[in-house]
Amino acid sequence: MSVETWTLLIVGLSFVAYIYIGWQSRVKSSKDFYVAGQGIPSIANGAATAADWMSAASFISMAGLISFLGYDGSIYLMGWTGGYVLLALLLAPYLRKFGKYTVPDFVGDRYYSNVARLVAVVAALFVSLTYVAGQMRGVGIVFSRFLQVDINTGVIIGMVIVAFFAVLGGMKGITWTQVAQYGVLILAFLIPAIAIAWKLTGNPIPQLAFAFSDVATKLNQIQVDLGFQEYTKPFVNKSMLDVLFTTIALMVGTAGLPHIIVRFYTVRSVRAARFSAGWALLFIAILYTTAPALSMFARYNLITTLHNQTVTQVQQLDWANKWEKTGLLKFEDKNQDGRLQLTPAKDTNEITIDRDIIVLSTPEVAQLPPWVIALVAAGGLAAALSTASGLLLVISSSIAHDIYYRIIDSSASEKKRVFVGRIMVGLSVVLAGYFGVNPPGFVSEVVAFAFGLAAASFFPVIVLGIFDKRTNSEGAIAGMLSGLIFTTAYIIGVKFAGMQPWFFGVSPEGIGTLGMLINLMVTLIVSRLTPPPPAEIQAMVEDLRSPIIEEEVQPIGH
Repeated sequence: MSVETWTLLIVGLSFVAYIYIGWQSRVKSSKDFYVAGQGIPSIANGAATAADWMSAASFISMAGLISFLGYDGSIYLMGWTGGYVLLALLLAPYLRKFGKYTVPDFVGDRYYSNVARLVAVVAALFVSLTYVAGQMRGVGIVFSRFLQVDINTGVIIGMVIVAFFAVLGGMKGITWTQVAQYGVLILAFLIPAIAIAWKLTGNPIPQLAFAFSDVATKLNQIQVDLGFQEYTKPFVNKSMLDVLFTTIALMVGTAGLPHIIVRFYTVRSVRAARFSAGWALLFIAILYTTAPALSMFARYNLITTLHNQTVTQVQQLDWANKWEKTGLLKFEDKNQDGRLQLTPAKDTNEITIDRDIIVLSTPEVAQLPPWVIALVAAGGLAAALSTASGLLLVISSSIAHDIYYRIIDSSASEKKRVFVGRIMVGLSVVLAGYFGVNPPGFVSEVVAFAFGLAAASFFPVIVLGIFDKRTNSEGAIAGMLSGLIFTTAYIIGVKFAGMQPWFFGVSPEGIGTLGMLINLMVTLIVSRLTPPPPAEIQAMVEDLRSPIIEEEVQPIGH
């Protein structure tokens, strides 16, 4: 069977499974809709968290970034995994003990202010909409190549699937769907990595093949011969300061992501939250330790397959022709010598490769069986759709729960609250689809902006809300606004208004670190210059940090 037939089969079967799970998990109560009834087992929540976490950025785009950036691409590995450790150890157990449905819920109650709640909702919407744009672009890329449909059609198909299990099942449907999606995406990442490692090095374990083979040495020499810097040379594409700032922004941004934090509200207890964090870290590590190997093998294969080949030879490559039709792979024989050269200079380079196609094209370049290529397509869709569904629920709950129920109509019935939540999911899907059709950048770049915004808005007020009982509502509001406004203005100015990175050359992906520091300083200063929180709030914070012995705990925030 052809790649397209295999893709239709595997993607079709996986979608049928997702829809079936969504139907079986349909809910009626708001607790089931927003936090899955707080009854998800630790290992299942760990797998769901990993799937929620390993978005299109991790599956489709991260290896592409590392492949293009070389050593400097390790910022994504360090930032995203380190941030998860930070979240698991520093924040998740306390937030689970607090017992709320959402991050704005925590902010509103901890800082005893609906204004603080509203600012947190705005921040959650900024972060989630930016993040979901990257997921929808990933969906469109997979469909446009493997199902040979228009990229806009691919985004619409993805929207319909996500809407089905998100509207019906809420967090409960999303969680069990994400468990299945983790299984699909991890197999889709590991199988080609193992096969390519075996073909190139004779070692089937990608991590060992990466560390103990001579592929890195060969790739370094090829890069130098072509005029590029060595693949493993540090600080070529980014300065040391920018590497530091971007790593920290990704790390603290991870710990402030609302769609990841809410996952720890879905388990039975604080103890279960800790265990699910451990499981999730294990599941995430499987992919993240494989990504550097796949990145290096992909770049080596692409260069040796395409560079200095005749135009006729390249035209005979079926995969190259199909990717060229998507516009993400381009060939132009600029010097008319009948051969295609890869060079670092734009005016002489004749092979243009979009970094978002590295993982998806690698099995084809390596001439793996069609079913493996189709499995990778299904994995890319699973990664994008799992995260998109979690983000859509955050957008929905931010409006339906934190604004409508907590501010506008606190007497709304269970049925009405779930109905409003479902309406908001539907509207969010349409908005996400728009961003998928009109993306503001490539997948990991867009996602990195979301991390910067999360770092600059949520991280300081959550940490201080748990560990500093003197922090008050005035400080939290001023801090969130200053961090969010500064970071957003810098990103828009540099990326879309033509400004130069004026803060010591720090990129928009890294500026969230400075935004976070501004937020932290403003929050602390304003809190000390204004009256302390009420005594009951300070007592609640003290109780929040007290050790928990019981297996089951009652939420203290009610």
